[in-house]
Amino acid sequence: MNPLAATNSLATNPTLAVLGFKRQIVYHLHFWAFVAVAPLVMVQWRQDNILLALLLVLFCLNAVAVIAFLRFRGSYFLNGRLFPILAVLCAAYSTTINGHAGLYWAYPAAAALFFLLPLREAIASNITFVVSMAVVSFTQFPEADFWRITFSLGITCVFVMIFAWLVGRLQTELTRLATTDPLTGCLNRSQLADLLNGQIQMRERYERVSSLVLLDLDYFKTINDRWGHLAGDRVLQELSSRLRKRLRENDRLFRIGGEEFMLVLPETRQKDADKLAKELLTSISARPFIEGIQITASASVAEVNKGETWSVWLNRADQALYEAKARGRNQVANAVMRQEVTPPEDTDSLLADA
Repeated sequence: MNPLAATNSLATNPTLAVLGFKRQIVYHLHFWAFVAVAPLVMVQWRQDNILLALLLVLFCLNAVAVIAFLRFRGSYFLNGRLFPILAVLCAAYSTTINGHAGLYWAYPAAAALFFLLPLREAIASNITFVVSMAVVSFTQFPEADFWRITFSLGITCVFVMIFAWLVGRLQTELTRLATTDPLTGCLNRSQLADLLNGQIQMRERYERVSSLVLLDLDYFKTINDRWGHLAGDRVLQELSSRLRKRLRENDRLFRIGGEEFMLVLPETRQKDADKLAKELLTSISARPFIEGIQITASASVAEVNKGETWSVWLNRADQALYEAKARGRNQVANAVMRQEVTPPEDTDSLLADA
């Protein structure tokens, strides 16, 4: 994935969109860090600061590696862990030999860490950074300068940490809002294609079979008409709660329509999914919902076929759901499995063997 590409193509999957923006941040920070630091290599070399020049070369090489890996391999080189090491070494050593001129690079480097590393790693790296700069400042500058440098750098890190933490929470909350149904808390259609494609890949590569269950409440419109939409919403919330209680940790529950839900069951054969679907229908009809509302549901089950797309897989389940409703509702219908064709044996070779 090109990290500089527009994220519009990822808008259908909010999780990928957030990942795309994070990669763009990493890409640009390393690109502009390279642009800023590369000229300093020659400056320090001409001033006979050979060791610092070599450290800056390593810093630039790391930036180039991160940029190249993001652009051509879509991965984060060493997860960005070289940046804090090289930043601390360069800033501390530059301050030692260049005095106050070396301090100017400590502040942007410390701030950048919160956008390049996970929050906990960034905090640990910045504590190390501030302590290192405090030690250098104590040995190189008057006591008044030492306190100014230590507190100003520490306060800068705290401010950026709070900002990065709030941005991270905002990203998490926006992703949750974009990927879940606000009424029931189930996943919505934004995750559907990626999740089903993932199960298809597991089928193709590792022969791990998955099944999905479509479940639709019978005559749900009657509930809205008789008891009102608020009661209908409460029924949907109670239904999703009952369904979750029957699912495993790696199963996924979607709300894909008004009263239609979908369960994705990894590593589950159709016969086992059929058994679960019947148990779910029993739990729905066994006891009333709020205000004594008695309701039933219809369901369909479809095991993924080898070589089919997610839309074909879902369509087979949808057709089976129509069949369940046509047969009288409150029952489970299984989608027709496509028979894999076995190539005919070579009759000539059989005759030759005979």
